Amino acid sequence: MQQRARSVEDKARRTEDLLAAAEAEARARGGVRFVTLASVTERAGMHRTGVRRYFASREELLLALAEDGWRRWSASVREQCRAGTRLSPEAAGLLLADTLAEQPVFCDLLTHVALSLEGDVSKERARQYKTHAFEAHDALVTALETVSGMTTAQLGALVASALSFAGSFWQISHPTPTLAALYDEVPEWGHVALDFTPRLRLLLRSTALGLVTTLPGGEG
Repeated sequence: MQQRARSVEDKARRTEDLLAAAEAEARARGGVRFVTLASVTERAGMHRTGVRRYFASREELLLALAEDGWRRWSASVREQCRAGTRLSPEAAGLLLADTLAEQPVFCDLLTHVALSLEGDVSKERARQYKTHAFEAHDALVTALETVSGMTTAQLGALVASALSFAGSFWQISHPTPTLAALYDEVPEWGHVALDFTPRLRLLLRSTALGLVTTLPGGEG
């Protein structure tokens, strides 16, 4: 039994090592689109064939990283809500923006999850991701509802907007090398100049204010 416990602990530690290496690779290379299993295993100090004992594919590894992002984002929001300070709708929007901006790789992954990652893994792995993501989402909304006075429906719409804005704006503000070179030649097309965090804060603050007007009773 002791040997089995050690084995479970070792597997959990190696899994965490791979997730940390994947996040570091995404940050170093400029996005998850450039992350490969080979680069992750090399950074983690593992033989490239060894990763298959933990993740069946690159897509499964990145989906696990997105799942971890959900957990960390939800925990960050809930931690700030524990202070008990009452939040205006504007402040709730800014809180979501700021906590998302602290997780650039998660923001990047939001687009990839919807476009490919969920569909390129097994149904059971997708089920696991959905289950944990919804748990994190619901815990986050409950925490905000307690301190903001906004309704569940208003906050659900606000969080959905936060995810959509963050995923879209991250891609625009971090173009591929080809687009970055093009924007250097034609500055007026330079979406690279988009300032991610200020734009995200402005739109989530405005969205929160709009939701308390358009959904005053909390019904969609």
